[in-house]
Amino acid sequence: MSTENRIDIKNRKASFEYAFLDKFLAGLQLTGTEIKSIREGKANINEGFCVFNRDELFIRNMHIAHYFDGTYNNVEEKRDRKLLLNRSELSKLQNKLKDQGLTIIPLRLFINEKGYAKLEIALAKGKKLFDKREDIKKKDIDREMSRRLK
Repeated sequence: MSTENRIDIKNRKASFEYAFLDKFLAGLQLTGTEIKSIREGKANINEGFCVFNRDELFIRNMHIAHYFDGTYNNVEEKRDRKLLLNRSELSKLQNKLKDQGLTIIPLRLFINEKGYAKLEIALAKGKKLFDKREDIKKKDIDREMSRRLK
């Protein structure tokens, strides 16, 4: 179990590009070779985003590499994968998505203590250029303060 707990794939660009309004934890509907590939750390969520299709939430553009020993069982690397959420969470997300400029993005992909792949998603709004500049200034100030305290 110790190797499974170390799998923690993050979307580092997300906090720079978006302001998070609400966070959710979702399960993923995967095939056997996909979960094996995730356990090896061969996944990328940086370009991923979530869309609704017939009242179900799917993640698009999440890249999971082919499992080396998967042979014919391997599936397409960037296929749409269903996210598993409660009906109330899905309806809440769907209602909020009607607002202009909101999107659902993946923040973190990890393996929980039971061995299941989980995806942390966030309802987010895109940041403007001046918001990004303020974040950079704040990081620089925090870094400078931590250096002075040492």
